Amino acid sequence: MTEKINLHTHCTFCDGKNSAREMVESAIAKGFTSLGFSSHCTYPVDPEFYRTPDDFWHIPAAKIGEYQAEINKLKAEYSDRIQIFSGFEADFFEIPGTGSAHPDFSAYSSLNPDYLIGSVHFVNSNKGFYTVDHSADNVKENLKKIYNNDFQTAVCEYFEAEREMLRKCSFSVLGHADLIRKRNGILNFFNEDEAWYKEQVKLTVEEIAKNGAVVELNTGAIARGIMDDVYPAEYMLNLLYSKGVPVCVNSDTHDINTIDCAFDKAYHIARKAGYKELVYPVKDKEIIVKL
Repeated sequence: MTEKINLHTHCTFCDGKNSAREMVESAIAKGFTSLGFSSHCTYPVDPEFYRTPDDFWHIPAAKIGEYQAEINKLKAEYSDRIQIFSGFEADFFEIPGTGSAHPDFSAYSSLNPDYLIGSVHFVNSNKGFYTVDHSADNVKENLKKIYNNDFQTAVCEYFEAEREMLRKCSFSVLGHADLIRKRNGILNFFNEDEAWYKEQVKLTVEEIAKNGAVVELNTGAIARGIMDDVYPAEYMLNLLYSKGVPVCVNSDTHDINTIDCAFDKAYHIARKAGYKELVYPVKDKEIIVKL
């Protein structure tokens, strides 16, 4: 049986449904050996900037210290039963008039996280920014308002934002590498088999390989009933394997019921691509898990 670890865990400090303690208890009950917390974060930018156009889902700036104190308390309390790590899912964006957030260890140095997940949720264009994994209706509205339904440009700008993050930032794990797929099953605004899309994936994989981050196989869309697949898709995963990019399996869980959602499926997908081990980077070490 494959050792169970999850570094992509949300709790009530951001948009999770359960407390950090409840998540720890669930992980222990399900046989996890390690659990990492990764509250959504836009440090040093206060996430209040998007409260009007979006639901509020990042950790408030004033709560970061409390969050870290709670996770550190749980680390000590449960040290004989499970390894606990304190991290962030750090957003990348550069929005004129609002500021820049970079998932980079130098930017987060004062917070001393055990690890960082670098993610792109916001894409900024000359007509404004939007959240690529918002509700299908919201994404549809913004594709019309911002891109006038030029879907290819929208997808290319998502991947370019991710490549920009990879070029500028140093972090541990790349979060949901092709998140733009999340609403495509409903909206059908691009075809993953088209040459231009595959070229965007290839260019992104090249930047991933240069950056050195581990790529997660993220089962979050399965947990939410949105897709029956992980991020990234098979085509991208095969390219990652060919470039020697390590991967891990994370659930992107927001509640105690999905903390190990579809892990067996993700392990199978990793093995099919050729992977024989998973790599979990925390602090100054890597936890290696045999598949």
